[in-house]
Amino acid sequence: MALLFGGSDNKLGSFKKAKVVIVPVPYGETVSYKRGTEHAPAAILDASDNMELFDEELNKEIHRIGINTAPFLEVGGLKPEEMVKTVEDKVSGIFKKKKLPVLIGGEHSVTLGAVRAAKKKHNDLSILYFDAHYDLRNRHDGSRCNHACVARRLVEMAPVVEVGTRSLSKEEKAILPHKNITIINMADLLRHEDWVNTVKCYLSKNIYITIDLDVFDPSIMPSVGNPEPGGMSWHQFLKALRDITANKKVVGFDVVELSPIKDIIGPDFMAARLIYKMLGYIFFPKKI
Repeated sequence: MALLFGGSDNKLGSFKKAKVVIVPVPYGETVSYKRGTEHAPAAILDASDNMELFDEELNKEIHRIGINTAPFLEVGGLKPEEMVKTVEDKVSGIFKKKKLPVLIGGEHSVTLGAVRAAKKKHNDLSILYFDAHYDLRNRHDGSRCNHACVARRLVEMAPVVEVGTRSLSKEEKAILPHKNITIINMADLLRHEDWVNTVKCYLSKNIYITIDLDVFDPSIMPSVGNPEPGGMSWHQFLKALRDITANKKVVGFDVVELSPIKDIIGPDFMAARLIYKMLGYIFFPKKI
């Protein structure tokens, strides 16, 4: 297993010199369907060790910005609220050192701790939320920090723009429209070519991005706990991401909800490559 994201050498990946800190959060306590998100950080780090570190699109070796990989957070067995506090404390420490935090989940509830830390640092924060599901339940399985409640908790902290959604409950439908939520669902994406401009209009300058991998179509991302048909494609997603990150300041991001499938390594590699592409877009922006 790779100990460092991308296999970066120790000099470039030292905490002191790095601009980015990867935080593996192996948590899966509130998963409600296919389990295994606690294994995702190890699978992604392992896959990342086999990436080419030169990016053809950007013509850059992105890892030269300095990517530090923190030890795995010890969150196994913690209650959701305890896990969120552990993540919040870790990310707050990264912000104090003026570095970019990148969380590798784990289930989606890990996002709450990171956003709490980001909100303390940035008053004008908004959240770009890629997900197949609305995640707007107030409580699920006895917890308000459940993976199905993440967006509901986030709108209590900051404006949220949800993108790629295509599945919700009657309870979630009942709270919409909501003053702190903008929804760009898959039907909107397919109907309106300028949907990315709409997203940018609703985001503040400082943004936190959370990517639930089930936003992608299951044909390219089957390794998720709650797959939904009709999701985004790889190139569709990257084109939007590059445009948005070139026009906003990303203060942190996470990639969550990978549930690795034995001997199917494509999704693990895709998640690793996505993180690497994200870092490239953030540190080498180009207006589209």
